[in-house]
Amino acid sequence: MEFFIDTGDVNEIKEAVKWGLIDGVTTNPSLIAKSGRKQADVIKEISEIVDGPISAEVISTDVDGMLAEASELAKIHDNIVIKLPLTEAGISVCKKLSDKGIKTNVTLCFSPNQALLAAKNGATYISPFIGRLDDIGHDGMALIEEIRAIYDNYGFSTQILAASVRHGTHVRDAAMVGADVATMPYKVIQQLFKHPLTDIGLEKFLADHKNSQ
Repeated sequence: MEFFIDTGDVNEIKEAVKWGLIDGVTTNPSLIAKSGRKQADVIKEISEIVDGPISAEVISTDVDGMLAEASELAKIHDNIVIKLPLTEAGISVCKKLSDKGIKTNVTLCFSPNQALLAAKNGATYISPFIGRLDDIGHDGMALIEEIRAIYDNYGFSTQILAASVRHGTHVRDAAMVGADVATMPYKVIQQLFKHPLTDIGLEKFLADHKNSQ
């Protein structure tokens, strides 16, 4: 499984890269707005830090607007992946960009049928939002399983990118059911290191070492 960091904070990305775990980055207008900077500036800086896929999202809702934004974003770096909403316009643009060899990440996916549409139009990634489904009493991980089965049935190359990841259990479960990628906030990546027995064990090792001197 690949790990992407989901953030618009360049400092978080720099810190996470030090761990050697980060394969790519996902952003969205909300995350970048928190930085108080322009999207193009943030994306350009990220591309200088991470040598991997960087999802940058369009904000237009019509086909022409999305295509115009996608064209500008794609110029920033070869690693840019155009993030599109799972709407009729977004799926249409996905096809047009895919035909041109431009990578896409179709986001805000909440059903297997939506994921099927994205795959048919050549999406590079599909982003099911598992945490948001859990929030309304649905089973987000079941969606990952259903998408995995559909994609395997027909040999689709679209990668399943588990998004809206809230905690380490989401990461574990997504890995077990076959998601290709998990994109996580910085704090969730930090959680993956943690276990109370690790801390207790390390403290004991250090104490025993000190007492043996």
